[in-house]
Amino acid sequence: MNSNNDAAYMKNKALEYKKELLPLLRYMMYFMERTGEDPTTNYDGKENGNNTLSFPIFDSTLLAFVKEASGTSFMDKNYSYIYSWHRIKNAEDERKLIEKATITEWNVLCGILTNYVQGGMSRAYLWRDGVKENIFYLILSKMKEIVEYWDQPIIM
Repeated sequence: MNSNNDAAYMKNKALEYKKELLPLLRYMMYFMERTGEDPTTNYDGKENGNNTLSFPIFDSTLLAFVKEASGTSFMDKNYSYIYSWHRIKNAEDERKLIEKATITEWNVLCGILTNYVQGGMSRAYLWRDGVKENIFYLILSKMKEIVEYWDQPIIM
């Protein structure tokens, strides 16, 4: 392949990604505004004088994002491989990888996103951490930046 074919291929990939990314971008402002915040309230389980199990109640916007993101091709069932391959141990490692990602590392972005979206289905603290640690915002922002590099600016 020559560089013209490579560029055309990357542009086509960016256009494919863009179709699924556009609906998710409407959540960027929500995540940006809530960085460092806890998007949950706790139900303390005290009802009618009886104590029951305490559990988190998630913000409806966050739940809508999770539902929408989980229906995209960005969900990677082998996301744990991304974590072991890149030796990702914490949110700081994730942020570093997100920051330096290009279109060739799109799978890394998808792996991190999947960890938080699908992992949160069984470990709910991941949804909270995705907001508090700014991971959801950074991933969406980086995906937008990559698509815009290969296509054109996205007007929101």
